[in-house]
Parts: sequence; C-alpha cells; structure tokens
Amino acid sequence: MDLNTLQERAKKNEKETKAFFKSIKKSRMRELDDVIHVFHEEEFEATNCLECGNCCRTLGPRITDKDIERIAKSLRMKPVEVINQYLRIDEDNDYVFKSMPCPFLGNDNFCFIYEDRPKACREYPHTDRKKFYQIHGLTIRNAQTCPAVFNILERLKKEF
Repeated sequence: MDLNTLQERAKKNEKETKAFFKSIKKSRMRELDDVIHVFHEEEFEATNCLECGNCCRTLGPRITDKDIERIAKSLRMKPVEVINQYLRIDEDNDYVFKSMPCPFLGNDNFCFIYEDRPKACREYPHTDRKKFYQIHGLTIRNAQTCPAVFNILERLKKEF
C-alpha cells in the first residue's frame, strides 16, 4: 500500500468505519475479538513491518519509567541520561521522544533497541488486544499510519 495515500484513504473511510463499530451489538463484541485476532495473525503473517516503519517515523509513544530503565540498561546509560538525551515531557505530562522519527530507528527500519523497546511499541498496533472493542477508536486512527491496520479494518467490515 502506498504510504502517501494511506492517511487520505483511512480518513475517507473513517465515517464508515465508525458507523460499523457503532452498529455492532454488544452481544457480538466477543465475536469481534475472536475475528479481529485471527485477522491480525493473518495480516502480520503477510506483512513485513521493516518494509514500512511508518509507525516509528510518525507516532510518538508514551515512554514509562520502566521503559526508561530498560532502554538505559540496553544503552549502558543512566536513566537520567536517557531522559536528557532522548525524551521530553508532553502536554499530558508523559515522557515522549524529543523528535520523530524515533531516535532508535535505523535507515533500514530496524530498531536499535528492539528487544528493549517501549511497551507502547511492543503492543502497537493493538489489533491483537483482548476486549478490542474498548480501543476501536484508537484503531481507526492507527489505520492512518499502519497499512496492516487499514487492511484489517476493511476486512473486518466485510466479514460482519
């Protein structure tokens, strides 16, 4: 999928996708979890995130204290050094990267700290989360960044 048109396509489909989630009855929420988890597995079997890396170039994850400790250990730095070099506090009083793309993203889309990456990065794009319906709004926004999420949502709308 062309990343240059992804955001536009996702925004164009956003109203329809929101209406889809609104139409799902509470009784079908458990079924939604089961179906989206299968779609997640199938989509990421066919998707090589290293060919894209759009999430790492455009989304600034929330960085927790545990993330800072893990990153510091990985880089053989003190936590305060990680904070001073890479992080800032945002409007929600959370640590985030000072700038994007992610400072640990290589030109080849490999993450220098992949094994020790922040929790938000580990869990992205959240389409395999239990009780998925609780975060469907976030997923609709993530479809503007991640081609796999866009494909999962389009397939989900066809299935239901």
